[in-house]
Order: sequence, then C-alpha cells, then structure tokens
Amino acid sequence: MVKKVALLTAGGFAPCLSSAIGGLVERYSEVAPDIEIVAYRYGYQGLLTGDSIPVTDVVRKNASRLHAFGGSPIGNSRVKLTNAADCVKRGLVSEGTDPVKAAADRLTEDGIDVLHTIGGDDTNTTAADLAAFLADNDYGLTVVGLPKTIDNDVVPIRQSLGAWTAAEQGARFAENIIAEHNSGARNLIVHEVMGRHCGWLTAATAKAYRDWLDTREWLPEIGLTREAWDVHGVYVPEAEFDLETEGRRLREVMDRVGSVNLFLSEGAGLSTIVADLESSGQEVARDPFGHVKIDKVNPGQWFASQFAERLGAEKVLVQKSGYFSRSAAANDADLALIRSMTDLAVDCALRGESGVIGHDEERGDELRAIEFSRIKGGKPFDITTGWYGELLEGIGQPPAKAAAEH
Repeated sequence: MVKKVALLTAGGFAPCLSSAIGGLVERYSEVAPDIEIVAYRYGYQGLLTGDSIPVTDVVRKNASRLHAFGGSPIGNSRVKLTNAADCVKRGLVSEGTDPVKAAADRLTEDGIDVLHTIGGDDTNTTAADLAAFLADNDYGLTVVGLPKTIDNDVVPIRQSLGAWTAAEQGARFAENIIAEHNSGARNLIVHEVMGRHCGWLTAATAKAYRDWLDTREWLPEIGLTREAWDVHGVYVPEAEFDLETEGRRLREVMDRVGSVNLFLSEGAGLSTIVADLESSGQEVARDPFGHVKIDKVNPGQWFASQFAERLGAEKVLVQKSGYFSRSAAANDADLALIRSMTDLAVDCALRGESGVIGHDEERGDELRAIEFSRIKGGKPFDITTGWYGELLEGIGQPPAKAAAEH
C-alpha cells in the first residue's frame, strides 16, 4: 500500500517541469488524498542530502497555479548517482560511499514508497540505475519517470514533455532576432538552437517560425520582404552538409537579398569542432555524464566564422534561444500531454508498476510505463519526415542526406 510519495526534477529545464509537478499533485489529491507527498530539492542532490519540501494542504489546494509557470519550483541539478567521484567532489556523499546505495537508504529512511523522477534521458537512466539497485536489494520501492527534454530525443518515446513549447518559444525568439537583418549591410544571423545529438528542435523551431511568417503581410515597396525575413539554411546533426557548397548557395542569397538567416542545431558538426580543438591542443570541458560542455565549445560562433568568410558578411550576429525557450511555461499542446502522462504515472505508481511514462514507438505508440532498461538518449531526428523535406524545399536548401556519424 502506498503511503508516501516523493517527487524530483533533474537535468536541464524544459517547459513542463512546474506543470508536471502540479499534475502529479492534483492527481494524487484526486484519487488518493491521504497519501503524503514530499519533493526533493535540486533533484538527486536533494535526495542524497535529505533536502526535501513537504507538499502541504495549501500546495495541494493551489497546485493548478504551477501550470502557469516555467522552470521548476523545487529546483534541478545534474547529478549522476553512478559517478561516485563527482558526488564526492561536490560534497554530496563521503569518500567510499556508493551514491546509489546512499540514495536508496535515504528513500528507505524517509519512508518513501514511490519516487517520481521528471527529467530527460540522463535523469531517467539514473533512475534506471536506482530502480535496478532497489530491485536487486529488495528495497520494495516503485520508481515512475516522466520524460522531459526539449530535444525530443528519448528512445523509444514518441514525444517528450516540453518539446512542442520549446519550438514555439524558439520561433518567438527568432521573430525579434531576425528583425536585426537590416541592422547593417550584408548581415549574417545565426540562430543557435539546443540539440546536442538530435535536430528535431531546430527543425521544429524553423517550421514554427515559417508558420508565423505565413501570417504576416509584406510591403516590398519599402523593403519589407518575406525573403529577407525567411530562413535560408537549417543545419541538424543527422544531416551532412558541405561548407563550400552551402557557402556558394548562401553567397547568392546574400548578394540578392542583402542578408542571410540560419538555424543551427548546437550539435551540428560538433564532432568536427571538437576534433579541431583537440588537435590544436585545447582541452574540451565535459560534464559529469561525459557530455561536451557545448557552451564552452560555442558551435554557433565557430560556424558563423566559417560562413561569414564565404558569404562576404560585413556583420555577424549569433544568438542562442535555448535558455529563453526551455524556461517557458507549457503551451496548450504540452499541457494536454502532461496531463495524460501525470494521470497515468499516478495510476502506475498505485499499481506498483515502475517505468517511464510515454507513447512507446516500439509498441504501436501505446501510452504506457516503458521499462527503464529500454530508455536511452540520443534518438535521432528522422530527416526523411515529410514536413522537414517540405521545409528545406521551401527555403531552397538541397534535400537532407544522412550524416556519416549517424
């Protein structure tokens, strides 16, 4: 019988965390109001240190307020329980302590029957490590995850929470950034979009922005033209592109229009950039999960410099929409998806069924608790999907060809 439930949010922000917390609290209050709920602060960091917030009657009564906000009221962090050295370095456990066991012991000490983890592939693979340890050591605890990532790259989940909103917000960001195209002659604008391994968000953001362009009225007689406001190139990790070939195509656009606007996934060509930096003797910073710290590598600036020379750009502007888009409140489409997933997450928890809630692409898109062992990150964006092909055709970019590294 479930008596006490814990929640945590972890990893980077996405436009769903606050609402997912609200949805879980609302569902428990509806179907099992006597169950005690606590929230660990700053994700697995709070779990290891015992830092938690009680979900009081006031919170239960007003949980709907959380749907109107982005971010996470209970805080996030990036902690990998199987990286003991990093946990020790950060003062989360003492030397010689197994963080996974420490987390399990904390859950037992706190009397937790169900743990809900809300995060991306790293959060849920960490949850998988914890769930496996709990099962192997007869701790008797249910772990139910919710898939959060604006990259929409969790295998085998069709749609991650927050991704639709992030694309919509990235398009809003682009509206103002691309207005800068006439702030100087021969202006190159690079809109760098989050997406380490997956280009879905970049493509979806470009599509959402061009959908907005369809709603505008133009006045070419004074220089207000759709072509100048349009997207002229979209680059994602899954598709190969040749700098020289694209440089020639975009040079013609620059000469004719007077400016060029590019949408670039931060992971596009990342391996090439890293190899270039390491071959020159530079150390490339990585996080506790071993991922390259993209903000230190700055792929947008690297590609901007490569294109600027080929296009004869006189002014270059690189802007990143990631923090703007990932911290927004969920839109209506995501709110509906969140509600369906939080309702099922609670139902599964009460049945003692562990897993990550999502539409299982390998089981006919059924919404279910997907086994932790099947969850992994890095799901590639399908560049053969129809709307992406139409997007490239619409901007005059050659059809996408799969990159060798994918």
